[in-house]
Amino acid sequence: MARRAASKDTERHGAPVVDPAHQFLRLMSHEMRTPLNGVIGMINLLQRTRLDGAQRAYAETARQSAEHLLGLVNDLLDYARLEAGKLEFDLAPVDVEGLVRGVAELLSARAHDKGLEIAWSVAADVPDIVADEGRLRQVLFNLAGNAVKFTADGGVRIGVERAGGTDDRPLLAFVVDDTGPGVPAEARLRIFEEFGHVDSSDAARFDGAGLGLAVVRRLAEAMGGSVAVEDRPDGPGARFRLTAAFQAVAVDRGRPLEGQAVAVRSPDPFVAAAAAAQVQAAGGRIDPDAAVVLVDHALASAGGIAPAPAGRRAVVLLRPADRDLIARYRGAGYQGYLIKPLRRASLAERVLAAAGAAPAETAAPAPEDDRVAPARFAGVRVLLVEDNPVGALLARTLLRREGCTVETAATGEEAVAALKRARYDLVFMDMRMPGMDGPTAARAIRAAGDATPILALTANAFSEDRRLCLEAGMNDHLVKPLDPEALRAALTRWTNRANHAKVA
Repeated sequence: MARRAASKDTERHGAPVVDPAHQFLRLMSHEMRTPLNGVIGMINLLQRTRLDGAQRAYAETARQSAEHLLGLVNDLLDYARLEAGKLEFDLAPVDVEGLVRGVAELLSARAHDKGLEIAWSVAADVPDIVADEGRLRQVLFNLAGNAVKFTADGGVRIGVERAGGTDDRPLLAFVVDDTGPGVPAEARLRIFEEFGHVDSSDAARFDGAGLGLAVVRRLAEAMGGSVAVEDRPDGPGARFRLTAAFQAVAVDRGRPLEGQAVAVRSPDPFVAAAAAAQVQAAGGRIDPDAAVVLVDHALASAGGIAPAPAGRRAVVLLRPADRDLIARYRGAGYQGYLIKPLRRASLAERVLAAAGAAPAETAAPAPEDDRVAPARFAGVRVLLVEDNPVGALLARTLLRREGCTVETAATGEEAVAALKRARYDLVFMDMRMPGMDGPTAARAIRAAGDATPILALTANAFSEDRRLCLEAGMNDHLVKPLDPEALRAALTRWTNRANHAKVA
């Protein structure tokens, strides 16, 4: 894979020529996304207020429409960049497990709202790789998001497996399975074409312009790979498969469950298969008679809890919305809980805690899952640098709901001055502001010797925007509209000083 995909830019006397079309795309990306992000963010705030049934339904419809429009804008801009030959790859080591887990967790709320299960797994022989993480995430999110959209019942599973290649350059297959209606053979090429659909009515029924899979195909080809769809081999539904070769990165993740037997009980084949795959990837083995058993809450009768297997140590599998049941399961004798979609590290910790708990009250507890027990950030001092009043209101409201003390600045100059007169735990910095923009302000802050973590706020998802913020001395970035879960995760990461490190 080349460091950068083909570009129509030329260089004269060693300086890159500014392409007007490229500049136009960057400008339109910001100008179109900014008001849409404001609309979505404010509707999200509205939905957290006291509304009657009709008002809540109106707000939800408005939010869905705005998110559909934002998705269409993103697809159009990405497609235009691909057509113009402006696609760039920013190559860096990628944690494959973290990438796939992040996509699954991001889509889990949407899937669970539809009554679907969503699960993921990465085979034990899949290494970390060198790739453009943002582009790879875009492909997976599009494929898995489509699977959630077109699946009425059942679930979606994201998996990664070896498909050949060498140790240094393995061929990997990113697989998305669903239990939806499948894709007829005659439509399997058409859906990857521009404005292509399985059925002409799909655009109206599923709010799709038909560009998402066309972008996926072009991105896959730019990676030197391919994407295809077929029938799911072990049941009804579709299987989308992205195959590409990547440079491997050697990382030893260990085998914490080496020699440990685990049983899995779930009525959903995707949940059961993903849990088994994660146990095996952590070095364990699946045995239906094992002393430690993972029990899916989906086995419970309506309004009840799943009974604990007699004489065995059980860990219950819950959705985030089932957090109120944790105390009841503990009271019923369960050794712990895991949140779906499962995390491999959490699974290994819970299994080991359950297997070694004798007596239970003296066992070292595994960490609580941050999807169920959100962190609270009372007393955290935040400087919010945002010139857009709607964006500032949204970010300030979300930060204050997490307990943060928030001070605001509307320009880069104000931000630099604020950091000279006061100390903050964290700075949220808009990238584009009149006068001194975010990157310039970050450079000035770093030049003054201030190491306060700075997180960029950007409406753009272009790789060069991410790279620009890191090169300017910022530590991380968040894409607008701010999502409460993503914001909470950022606060957790950057207010824990032991974990401070720039995100590559």
